[in-house]
Amino acid sequence: MKSKIILSVILTGLALIFMIQNFSVINIRLLFWSFSISGSLLMFSLFLTGFILGWVIHSYSIHSRRNVKD
Repeated sequence: MKSKIILSVILTGLALIFMIQNFSVINIRLLFWSFSISGSLLMFSLFLTGFILGWVIHSYSIHSRRNVKD
């Protein structure tokens, strides 16, 4: 358990360093829309989205396993 926390802290730190180094503006085109956003803001939003999705999927899988065993 402790190794997972240490690994999470290291990966989060590396992600933060990567985001800090990428402050340039990025143009994004998606179908008919086009907008500009800071690279670090885009990285942060993708990181946060991945974290939340991973947490939700993990919680759902644990909940499903408990219901199968009961």
